[in-house]
Amino acid sequence: MDNDITTVLDEGLRLLEAKDFAGFRARCTVGASLWENDGNGEQTIDQRMAQFAEFAANVESLHYEVLRRFARDGEVLQQHVLHVLGADGSRNQVHAAVYFRFDGDLIDRIEEYGYQVPA
Repeated sequence: MDNDITTVLDEGLRLLEAKDFAGFRARCTVGASLWENDGNGEQTIDQRMAQFAEFAANVESLHYEVLRRFARDGEVLQQHVLHVLGADGSRNQVHAAVYFRFDGDLIDRIEEYGYQVPA
């Protein structure tokens, strides 16, 4: 791998915080896919980025706080909290355990189990 995958992942999270969904998408393979326990089932990364962009349109700021992370051979498992400040001043936290699979330096698969907690 040209880059450490945890560095690639950190860069990707910063792009999501900046609402740069095209930048995050560029760090994924063409066929990247995602599953989350939100009832949407399997999604392409493009479908997920469109959904996330719609959500983020009503958000003042996003911040990922990585609590723990394990990386090995093209895979990362991490626990994080997404801190959300709504445009109306409301605060929420999304706690999540997320698995990332890489193909080289690109994210190829994301599996996320999360739950929202009012802050």
